[in-house]
Amino acid sequence: MALTRPAAPARRLQAPALPAGAILRRSDPPPWLFALAPAVVTLVLGLWGLTRRGSMWWDEAATYDMARRGLPELLDALATVDAVHGLYYLLMHGVFAVFGDSLYALRLPSLLAMSAAAAGVALLGGRLAGPRAGLLAGVAFALLPAVQRYAQEGRSYALVCAAVTWSTWLFVRALEERRTRLWAGYGTVALTGCLLHEFAVLAVAAHGAVLWVSPRSRRDRRAWTRTAGAVAAALAPLAVLSSRQSAQVAWIGPPGAGALLGYVVPALAGLLCAALLPAAARPLRSMALALLILPGGLLLLSSAIVPLYVSRYVLYEEVGLALLLGAALDHLWRRRCHRRLLAALAAAGALVALVPVGLHLRGPESRQDDLGAIARAVQAQGRPGDGLLFMPGRRRGWQAADPAAYAGLVDLALRKDPRTSGTLYGMELPPAAVHARMLRADRIIALRDPVGAPADAARVEEVKRTVLRAHFRPCGTTEVHGARVTVYARPGRCDPA
Repeated sequence: MALTRPAAPARRLQAPALPAGAILRRSDPPPWLFALAPAVVTLVLGLWGLTRRGSMWWDEAATYDMARRGLPELLDALATVDAVHGLYYLLMHGVFAVFGDSLYALRLPSLLAMSAAAAGVALLGGRLAGPRAGLLAGVAFALLPAVQRYAQEGRSYALVCAAVTWSTWLFVRALEERRTRLWAGYGTVALTGCLLHEFAVLAVAAHGAVLWVSPRSRRDRRAWTRTAGAVAAALAPLAVLSSRQSAQVAWIGPPGAGALLGYVVPALAGLLCAALLPAAARPLRSMALALLILPGGLLLLSSAIVPLYVSRYVLYEEVGLALLLGAALDHLWRRRCHRRLLAALAAAGALVALVPVGLHLRGPESRQDDLGAIARAVQAQGRPGDGLLFMPGRRRGWQAADPAAYAGLVDLALRKDPRTSGTLYGMELPPAAVHARMLRADRIIALRDPVGAPADAARVEEVKRTVLRAHFRPCGTTEVHGARVTVYARPGRCDPA
């Protein structure tokens, strides 16, 4: 006779509470489909004009130069310069080794990362406010001008944005499900973002602020504190190393009117959207406002001591803005608030983002300079054996985009090139040596900043300017975007031969 065990009592599974206004039906598509659309939109927009008519700008040239160095050279350089971008340079070194060093290879990692961020925004919005709000947030994110810009830039900021987005999604899940592996995943992804750029740690601080202003349990706060502490401890060596390279950010000045407007206007737009949301949308509102306002606000406050505010350092603030835009649009649509007007305004905003703004962002003029145009001007005016001066010397980074254009010219101030010296811009000779070498030249090609840029006060730069004024005459200047290329020759020697 077979013995049978009594059936175990069925375990009750408590369904998670749905966000306000979220109505899920069996016919609804799975959440990943809502994330797919924003990712595809971001990818398509990013492929549009990805090469920017063959142009590269100053910051991208640093990536291009560092990633093309041999691994020992790269590691030696990171010990003295740009350690804050070290993980990104190592990643791009691997990308170039596998796919070559084209403009597509330079920018595709950023585009793929931003597409992943758009998908994360949609999933995050869907979890906090419902699938339609998530879909709208993801599409809004893809259309934001800053997102379109950095999706096409060979720098680390898109990757940081993706890491912050997905760490936020894991953070929300960890609070809901209270699983150790989710907290471990959150810490790992957050640390990856911080290693790509240290200021991603401000997003971790924003997550903590959400906990402290909301009625969360002590257990949640302890879990976040342990995870954030582990992230900070793992980040500490990089922070110490990069602090020794603080001269690299000496160019950052106190925030001007443009920087302040760039922070205040999105913050006000986010606050307006937050004010439209019902009380039940508090989880999304608090998370989005923390990401939108806190990181940039902390950097602005720090500028009273050490100026550090640059908007791209906290690009992930756009995630908070997109979440609020998506939730506000969804809320207004559900309330049937002038749906035709709402659809018209949304369509107008999309057209502005895609036509005038989109066209501008995909041209060389959208960046600080155009290194391709500078190289072409040098090729057109220079002759083999001419002297070459970068004024100031840090503009030597301009040649990284097209070194062949400068072949045959003699860099009169150079003591060690960037690779040999383990630096970004090389090391220059003492002022007296530069003076002597300039006097031995008959023609000099000078690469200078645009008109109106402040003159560098370094002694060697004063020597360059003084010798050119006293012993040479300008034969002609080609002004290109972000630079001037001037030919100097001895008096009476400005003939074209």
